[in-house]
Amino acid sequence: MANDMPLVELSQYNGNSPKPGDHHSYWERALKELDEQSLDYELVPADFISDLAECYHLYFTGVGGARIHAKYVKPKVIKEKGAGMAYFHGYACDSGDWMDKVNFAAHGITVLAMDCRGQGGLSEDNLTVQGTTIRGHIIRGVDDPNPDKLYFRNVYLDTVQTVRILMSMEHIDPQRIGVHGLSQGGGLTIACAALEPRVKLAIPVYPFLTDYRRAWELDITTSAYEELAYYFRFFDPHHHREDELFNKLGYIDIQNLAERIQAKVLFVTGLSDTICPPSTQFAAYNKIISEKELLVYHEYGHEYLPRLSDRTLQEFLKL
Repeated sequence: MANDMPLVELSQYNGNSPKPGDHHSYWERALKELDEQSLDYELVPADFISDLAECYHLYFTGVGGARIHAKYVKPKVIKEKGAGMAYFHGYACDSGDWMDKVNFAAHGITVLAMDCRGQGGLSEDNLTVQGTTIRGHIIRGVDDPNPDKLYFRNVYLDTVQTVRILMSMEHIDPQRIGVHGLSQGGGLTIACAALEPRVKLAIPVYPFLTDYRRAWELDITTSAYEELAYYFRFFDPHHHREDELFNKLGYIDIQNLAERIQAKVLFVTGLSDTICPPSTQFAAYNKIISEKELLVYHEYGHEYLPRLSDRTLQEFLKL
């Protein structure tokens, strides 16, 4: 990325966005709320038919009473307790096709792919907030005086509940759970692994939702962070609330959660990424203190990465 940093600087970069002083207590309070949630769920058979897997729509009640949907794909033949994957999708999309999940089920890995609230899938967003919701979910709730109203707080908690539901299933070994996703899904992968320490493997790919101030400092009008520019343009053109805004976004900045991760991490990035600038991604990677590996695609951006699917399957088979 021409206006970002060379790799040698990226490897030392630790972010340019603030961390609220009560960040730890904020998330401990959120997790306490999540602990009160039931792990009960409803299964509805899917129309998709496979000889290799059983496919269902799974619904559960998330924090705040929202009905959350996930695609649930389990191996048709189960000989012993196996591994599970929680999969998280990209921004504004949904949990994707059944077929790519069947491939994992054919190898004995159960997949639970969550739809994010109010985006492209079947999960509902019942959050009521003060302030604007223009052009994106990062700023949803940022004008509300209660930081618990930030949209992504609830989504991060949904990811943890998804993993806990996987762990509760009789055919799943709770010690063999991994999380995976691209872009927004990569950010959710980091958040989930940070907030649920029992996760054993995390594979975030060019993660979104990190180092918001750095993203804003770059040319973000064509990136996934464009809503920050629109927010200032329409609601704070003189930037009187700039410090307040970025401090509040610090609660949902995954770089501030990354040090909590205990899982093994395979972190995947492309150095030509103009959607989620590499420096924002390295702000999170460099704070991970658990076992980690960086897989760099030097000439690639926010796009298909060759042989990554093969590597991902191989990592999950090691669980």
